[in-house]
Amino acid sequence: MKQLMLGNKAVARGLYEAGCCFVSSYPGTPSTEVTEEAAKYDEIYCEWAPNEKVAMEAAFGACLAGRRSFCGMKHVGLNVAADPLYTMSYTGVNAGMVIVVADDAGMHSSQNEQDSRHHAIASKVPMLEPADSAESLEFAKLAYELSEEFDTPVILKMCTRVAHSQSVVETSDRVVPERKAYEKNIPKYVMMPGNAKRRHPFVEERTKKLAAWAETAPVNRVEMGGTEIGIITSSTSYQYVKEVFGDSVSVLKLGMVNPLPENLIRDFAGKVDKLIVVEELDPIIENYCKALGLEVSGKDVLPMIDEFSQNLIAKALGKEPHTGRKLDDQIPMRPPVMCAGCPHRGLFYTLNKNKCTVLGDIGCYTLGAVAPLSAIDMTLCMGGSVSAIHGFNKAGEGENEGKTVAVIGDSTFMHSGMTGLANIAYNQSNSTVIILDNSITGMTGHQQNPTTGYNIKGDPAGKINLEALCKAMGFNRVRVVDPYNLAECDAAIKEELAVEEPSVIISRRPCALLKYVKHNTPLEVNRDKCVGCKSCMRIGCPAISIKDGKANVDQTLCVGCDVCTQMCKFDAFERK
Repeated sequence: MKQLMLGNKAVARGLYEAGCCFVSSYPGTPSTEVTEEAAKYDEIYCEWAPNEKVAMEAAFGACLAGRRSFCGMKHVGLNVAADPLYTMSYTGVNAGMVIVVADDAGMHSSQNEQDSRHHAIASKVPMLEPADSAESLEFAKLAYELSEEFDTPVILKMCTRVAHSQSVVETSDRVVPERKAYEKNIPKYVMMPGNAKRRHPFVEERTKKLAAWAETAPVNRVEMGGTEIGIITSSTSYQYVKEVFGDSVSVLKLGMVNPLPENLIRDFAGKVDKLIVVEELDPIIENYCKALGLEVSGKDVLPMIDEFSQNLIAKALGKEPHTGRKLDDQIPMRPPVMCAGCPHRGLFYTLNKNKCTVLGDIGCYTLGAVAPLSAIDMTLCMGGSVSAIHGFNKAGEGENEGKTVAVIGDSTFMHSGMTGLANIAYNQSNSTVIILDNSITGMTGHQQNPTTGYNIKGDPAGKINLEALCKAMGFNRVRVVDPYNLAECDAAIKEELAVEEPSVIISRRPCALLKYVKHNTPLEVNRDKCVGCKSCMRIGCPAISIKDGKANVDQTLCVGCDVCTQMCKFDAFERK
């Protein structure tokens, strides 16, 4: 049966057809939909884990028990999961295990550009890279076969364009392999030094076998056309190359990007006059070709930053798109903003008003750094705010205390904030941490987390009490505020910064976009009372604008949160 599918949905279908039984992931754009789609199959157990490391370790445990397993994450999430990944390369698997990592070239929703092929090379784990939805489905199934044949986890590398574009796939029935019995094998699975030394030669030999497989594997294919130029490429870059050049050039399309096929590349290079590598981000294939002694062009004309496009490749390689039409890259930008009624807005306004130094974290609340709130001074990585404030205050020798806070979301806190908070409690820095509890994982599209009380399917689940957790970690001062109440927020921030001991403020109000949240009726402006002072514009609410010199409320956006009414000295905002 043929269907039109997103790349991520196609991966999930591949998991289903391959008989995957266990899925554990942490949401991260552009990988999130793989797990969300997999959860729609009742035959697959699916869960959101607190972080990527936990997800990968849980998936490893499932494959150890004899069932095909999966974990998914975005590129920066693979950094978090690198610890188990590099050792799993040594242990190998029992049943097959597949890892999806989705790179975000162009940083549409990420704090860095990162090429995950480096992780595959460094961990010596095979990596497949599909170029469309059909390959996403087929490569997911193939990954399990390779995993079990070569005794290794297999990484499936997606990117934003493949993950979030649609193409036709052909589905088939689900086939569940017989469960593999677990057998105790200390030399294979207990990676203390003596055993690990004996497993390393296995890894090197496995890499040689995988490289030999790659030489004739159908996922690596040569498409001969004109021989004046030969292009080696993969993933979405392959699609751009075909659109720009058609059959006027020859193409070596790589579906396995680690390990690379030496003889296939040499043979292809010998059939063309000029060899070019087209790959996003780092010159991994290009450097491999150079190491083989081949004369190759690539990053001398193509950039190492941002994602590619048809126009970019055409311009860099001196060719117009073969269709004769020039695709328009100049799409107007639509930068993200915090939503009308966002519970973080009132708190950030208060922090800015109090001239606080704010160490931020990863989530939709990172938008608190954007004008007019401009309330965040630093954002590094998941959990980085809590760890960083400890060092910032310790190194500041008292100068930073009393005016510095860390902010972190509830899901991010469960992901990586707890260990940083334990460090504050243990080593006693005078630090104030604000947990922005909006009762959901907001940035990636409303996934549940350990503090919400619901699992991936929306069924009741274990719920972690943040107040009890923080107190159990050694904090005497833990208080909850409503971020819609500016006076309450202001008092809490001033009081906690004034005391000389660690403290936690929990800013609790559900995300305004949650379906169960009941909003007040929208506000409107009494133009007779409004003096046009624009004080209300300092919160950056998209529902408020200035029209003919007076404040104006878009009632299709306003949720009646009343933050603006608390700012207006002239009582110009009214509710009817």
